Amino acid sequence: MRWGSYRRTCPRVRTIPRYRCSHCRGTFSPQTFHPSYWLRRPELLATIFERLLSGSGFRQMARFLGCSPATVATHVRRLGRHGLLFLQAHRPPGAPTEPLVVDGFESFAFSQFYPLHLNLAVGATSHFVYGFTESELRRKGRMTAAQRAKRACEEARVGRPDPRALERGMRELVALVVPPGTRAEIRSDEHRAYPRALRTLPERTIHHTVTSSRRARTPANPLFPVNRQDQMLRHDGANHRRETIAFSKLRMGVIERAALQAVRMSFMKHNSENRRDGTPAQKLGLFDHPVTVRELLRERLFVTRVELPAVWRRYYERRVPTRRVPNARRYALRYAG
Repeated sequence: MRWGSYRRTCPRVRTIPRYRCSHCRGTFSPQTFHPSYWLRRPELLATIFERLLSGSGFRQMARFLGCSPATVATHVRRLGRHGLLFLQAHRPPGAPTEPLVVDGFESFAFSQFYPLHLNLAVGATSHFVYGFTESELRRKGRMTAAQRAKRACEEARVGRPDPRALERGMRELVALVVPPGTRAEIRSDEHRAYPRALRTLPERTIHHTVTSSRRARTPANPLFPVNRQDQMLRHDGANHRRETIAFSKLRMGVIERAALQAVRMSFMKHNSENRRDGTPAQKLGLFDHPVTVRELLRERLFVTRVELPAVWRRYYERRVPTRRVPNARRYALRYAG
């Protein structure tokens, strides 16, 4: 039933009607069901989405839009949560009908002494991003004596990452994309953590094939779909560029932007820009057209109506800590149903 109205400063529609639910007696307006609810600059949401996946940093976007970097960060957090819900709501149901290619994309948050892995599962024929998880790593590789001393100091200060975090992340990824009681073919490189992770999922029948990571990364490579996703993550995201100052300050920032990248690559971007041969979602029969930004942001998705897997629910609530930022903001469901 109608329950009054309120005035706003937006020049398009200044008077907004309000309603009251006859079931729960709560009040709401049409804005309650839009992704830009409770945003002071709702008109920025679509533009920030497009520029975020075009290689712009937060301060670049803030200068272009005439707002503060904190406003951009607020919108990106909102978009990341929306992206997770959209992925879950529109992922193919049941067991995958094509082989899955898995790999880890290495980046870092806060500083290069805090690396992480994005574990990705991509369809071998459709290039659809079925899912991803995140694993905290310990800095490795060639280091100077000063860098080793700094790493030891950092670990003494905030602790050392779990040495089996990558194995756990891959196990969570496979459990996410391959339902119990089903079978799947999984392709990967020769990383030793992957077979250990797959052996801990006995309720699934998995055929695992390995390809050398030294093989040329051409379309003929069985790992090409996930290698291409790695390339696009680094190409489209300013936070993953080499020697950038736009790196993510929190692990959650990497996760939220990875969710938006997965939405773009799976539902919005043609596999071939020249041939315009359809998106991965079209090839799987999930949509009959590429999803536009306007369509993506047409309606708000509710976490109480889209049941997220446990690992993605943890991401949605921002319960992934960054060791050097112990007081990072989490997301409380105060205004979200």
